[in-house]
Amino acid sequence: MRFGIDFGTTRTLVATVDRGNYPVVGVEDIDGDQHEHIPTVVALDGDRLVCGWEAHKHAQGRPLLARSFKRLLALPDVTAETPVAIGDTARPLGEVLGAFARHVVERIRRSPVLAGLPDEPIEAIVGVPANSHSAQRLLTLDAFSRAGAEVLALVNEPSAAAFEYTHRHPRGINSKRTSLVVYDLGGGTFDASLVRIDGTDHEIERSLGVSRLGGDDFDEALADLALAAAGREGDVFGDRARGRLLDEARTAKERLAPQSRRMVLELGDDDVVVPVDAFYEAATPLVERSIDAMRPLIGDTAPGTLADTDIAGIYLVGGASGLPLVPRVLREEFGRRVHRSPYPAASTAIGLAIAADPDSGYRLRDRLARGIGVFRERDSGREVAFDPLVEPDAAAGDDGAIVVERRYRAAHNIGWFRYVEYAAVDAAGESVGDLTPVASVAVPFDPALRDGRELGAVEVERWDDGPEVIETVRVDANGITSIRIELPEQGHVVERSVSFA
Repeated sequence: MRFGIDFGTTRTLVATVDRGNYPVVGVEDIDGDQHEHIPTVVALDGDRLVCGWEAHKHAQGRPLLARSFKRLLALPDVTAETPVAIGDTARPLGEVLGAFARHVVERIRRSPVLAGLPDEPIEAIVGVPANSHSAQRLLTLDAFSRAGAEVLALVNEPSAAAFEYTHRHPRGINSKRTSLVVYDLGGGTFDASLVRIDGTDHEIERSLGVSRLGGDDFDEALADLALAAAGREGDVFGDRARGRLLDEARTAKERLAPQSRRMVLELGDDDVVVPVDAFYEAATPLVERSIDAMRPLIGDTAPGTLADTDIAGIYLVGGASGLPLVPRVLREEFGRRVHRSPYPAASTAIGLAIAADPDSGYRLRDRLARGIGVFRERDSGREVAFDPLVEPDAAAGDDGAIVVERRYRAAHNIGWFRYVEYAAVDAAGESVGDLTPVASVAVPFDPALRDGRELGAVEVERWDDGPEVIETVRVDANGITSIRIELPEQGHVVERSVSFA
């Protein structure tokens, strides 16, 4: 059976493929109550990692809960060994991801949709942030594959939400309004994509995002307001006390209705009242930050309107977009064509299930949100040049992959290549914004240097007639980058890809 898995920062949702319908899979907690999500949390029970609702129950009153560990995946130097703090100890991120992925697959296996089908294979499409880098994608893919799911593909979350929009609003796109902006504000990340839609064909024109912007940040703002209201902004909190306060903030935030005027949070033995207007004032800069990140997808428009564009609307998805402030601020900026999904938290999971359904007829042509470039030595190692190889927004081929090949003559006895994923380049062609390492490759162009010596101790020298080099960069359908450097005249090949070490 096929599923869409929306692995979120604070909540994970699963939708299934059921004869043209895509219902969200219900999950039982340890008390037998039904929910439509699994909390994305882990806790320690002795040396054992427990996850989801069991972790919540186990960690009550104890500092043993790790929240929002998905945010660590966005770190530029993340590996499987990146530590995840759980109380006073830490566990490797790869171990935490693996435990949580196994828990999700087990919940699917125990759900009513697989009742009586113990040997039914679980095939899934898993969502990832559009702005996620290769290591983040590979760690996610590895965790769910090792957990027993056959991962058919990784799909960018806003791309999946566009499928849900078209499925729910098949007449929302017409000959004059041919595109959609998906605004995806989740628990920890923000992504936006401009999608060109023709029936069930979807082409991503461009994707932008902010790796650390989401509901967690709204919770932090509200918690700080509660401390200020209680006159305790200078208090020093341990992880357990701060965690309880953030739980209170999250619960109060999710109970907000458009007519709400105040929020009540429990702080120790006291109830603290925070006016909704004060919370909205503190949270508005976060929403404005998301608009600033999204604006290049829309271009210059008159305030309060999308009239001069072919954009049918801005579609709000992700759990944090359920905050009434979010659509209000966006409508003030862009007018009436701002629409919130009726199921903002489940939109991506439903879209992923649609993508997993071979009979849905939906097709996606996605683009890279981040480019691939390389820093290489020049002038006998005295300078470093940056070469963009795969531009952001590069379109994939029919097989979903992007392949760039370059041929040239080596100019030095050693080639030092530092491949990175980059956000943008300036007018001079230099990288700007954040960089994420992909691989560092040293290639001895001089065959005499392939004797096992440490190349870092060898002086870089210029060669007048070096060997031919074939440099190939490949980004596969899941957005994971690999490098191949071949010296055909010497029969020497060096290959690298993102690894867990």
